[in-house]
Amino acid sequence: MRLSAVLLLSLTLLVTACTHNADNPNSPQSRTARAMEVARLQGPLAMHTFLLGMPKGADLHVHLSGAVYAETFLQDAAEDGLCIDTKALKFVKPAGKSCAKDQLLASDLLAHTDSAPDQALYDKLVDAFSMRSFVPFSEFSGHDQFFSTFDHFGGTDKRHAGEWVDEVVSRAAHQNEQYIELMDTPPFGHAATIAHQLGWDPNLPEFRQRLLAAGIDQEVDAARDRVQSALATRNQLEHCGTPEATPACQVQVRFLYQILRDFPKEQVFAQTLLGFEAISKIPDFVGINFVQPEDGHISMSDYTLQMQMLDYLHSVYPSVHISLHAGELAPGLVPPDGLRFHIRQAVELGHAERIGHGVDVMYEDDAPALLKELAARHVMIEINLTSNEGILGIEGADHPLPYFRKARVPIALSTDDEGVSRIDLTHEYVKAAEDFSLSYLDLKQMARTGMEHTFLPGQSLWANPDDFTKPVAACATPQPQTPTPTCADFLKNNEKAAAQWQQERRFRDFEARW
Repeated sequence: MRLSAVLLLSLTLLVTACTHNADNPNSPQSRTARAMEVARLQGPLAMHTFLLGMPKGADLHVHLSGAVYAETFLQDAAEDGLCIDTKALKFVKPAGKSCAKDQLLASDLLAHTDSAPDQALYDKLVDAFSMRSFVPFSEFSGHDQFFSTFDHFGGTDKRHAGEWVDEVVSRAAHQNEQYIELMDTPPFGHAATIAHQLGWDPNLPEFRQRLLAAGIDQEVDAARDRVQSALATRNQLEHCGTPEATPACQVQVRFLYQILRDFPKEQVFAQTLLGFEAISKIPDFVGINFVQPEDGHISMSDYTLQMQMLDYLHSVYPSVHISLHAGELAPGLVPPDGLRFHIRQAVELGHAERIGHGVDVMYEDDAPALLKELAARHVMIEINLTSNEGILGIEGADHPLPYFRKARVPIALSTDDEGVSRIDLTHEYVKAAEDFSLSYLDLKQMARTGMEHTFLPGQSLWANPDDFTKPVAACATPQPQTPTPTCADFLKNNEKAAAQWQQERRFRDFEARW
């Protein structure tokens, strides 16, 4: 786009911002909208500075392991006494007291005492653990690089999980985020063993009973221990509850139970059943999600069956929230028929309340009707712009974000795997504003939408779904810094509404700056 065109677009947006709230053009919101358009005229760096402090509410699509930066994994490997396979660029456990040939002790790589560090190897490891410096080449795409990273940085001790949570929420606090749902996979080896021993049974109610009778739910305690230990470590690192508490303590964290879908159907059902059991018993888990590449052989061939599994389990555990990766596909990645039904089945069979990615929506059968259905059902789309570009090569005019907005489908920005992608949520806000000419009010709507669609318990602050103009009756009076007694009682009994109230307070504070 030529400079003159950029200036014309920016001036048009500036005029729009100035006239959007015509009844009160000097309101804090209108002044803030104008300030963002001034930042747009100055360029992406000014936009980043502006958006860094904007209240972003929730990040609802975050994989814990993928959110950790490569440098952290290298430090963890050094603490764990792991070796680095210098050819495969992976962590390995030492066979004895020392590393084998073509291996280097991770702690030696990071040491600076006896010799200069091997910067070339260090750089190769960071590149292998992430999308940094990656350029697609013959037979190895961005999709391949992205999903290969998890094999490279795997192997560190799970005791670091609390440190990883601290890293993610500390980064979130710096960007004025307040809530994160972290996807994580608790132990399920016992459940998988039982499933393989019993074998597949297409009678799902009977199969569930057989799995439970065999003790599949024994690993619920392991899931509870994992999240509680991680949160305790996070609180300790951040000095939560003490006068030295860091800002990260203000970021709420809940977990989504990850299901690995690219495995045999008996294992997928067993792990999913275990997930529903765990979520029903552990408050820190607020929902379930299926992960691994959607284009995988089993993911594709068993997709409908897996949605039927969710349909059945939803009938048994109706209070368990469901968010699903669906439509993380693009033409050429799978045959055309593979693009035609995943999102619709995720909603209609899988009971998904949120859809992760949804990139292939316009290739689904009767896409306009599907968009209307998503809007009518208030199914939110978790938009991951950088991830979609890196994995699928989908960006700009090829991305369906404008179609979701036109159809009034609720959408919110999220990071997906910010460590692998080497980004943060502010980067996604800047990218959305720059690539799709979104205004401050557009981004504010997305931030509010994210908080509206958290899986926190309780009612929403807002009287009508995805309509942020009228609060519920209990809090219908103009919102002061301190809620009325009636509103305070409502917020006390509705955690979601309390989080949304805090978001509105953050918006007032942010907009008061301008």
